[in-house]
Amino acid sequence: MSDGDYDYLIKFLALGDSGVGKTSFLYQYTDGKFNSKFITTVGIDFREKRVVYKSTGADGLTSKGQKIHMQLWDTAGQERFRSLTTAFFRDAMGFLLLFDLTNEQSFLNVRNWMSQLQVHAYCENPDIVLCGNKCDLSDLRAVSEDEARELAEKYGIPYFETSAASGHNVSESVDVLLDLIMKRMERCVDKSWIPDGTVRANGNANADLSESPDKSKCAC
Repeated sequence: MSDGDYDYLIKFLALGDSGVGKTSFLYQYTDGKFNSKFITTVGIDFREKRVVYKSTGADGLTSKGQKIHMQLWDTAGQERFRSLTTAFFRDAMGFLLLFDLTNEQSFLNVRNWMSQLQVHAYCENPDIVLCGNKCDLSDLRAVSEDEARELAEKYGIPYFETSAASGHNVSESVDVLLDLIMKRMERCVDKSWIPDGTVRANGNANADLSESPDKSKCAC
């Protein structure tokens, strides 16, 4: 795919406490590499990747691939940057919520991040994938898989145990989030929640972006 040659621009936001591995997770996804030198994100940063998305219909047939340009926004986890990062919530279409499997407090704080999303995201029920990161550090694990899955089920969101170091489930979790977003865009009557610039006018996407004010943005 050449620059500008895509059908959709999709923005994802990575959230979670400082030190859970958001930057390393995104770097592993976009570059397939792990940087062991931890650098705290100041404010907000982003990485980009191009993928081809193919959906499977009810008839079992795979659709023609849509060319997706993904922007993956990396947010600072520290409290002092919270007002800055929440300002980006409304422009994001999907959220990767990470916690550290070796840090119980980062898991307990998932509830706070969910509350922030319900207030600041494009609707009260946005598409979120929960990731228990650093699953490669099994000897240091402080949160059980059952605990994490129970919390994810409570919120009705998918859960993956991931490792930014080995790449385990990194691509899989992002793929699931992209699939949730694409299916939401497909089935929603009201398209007003979709940020400007998401669908390229000269792309091959056939999305109808007409607004239906009588429908709730979260109803779809």
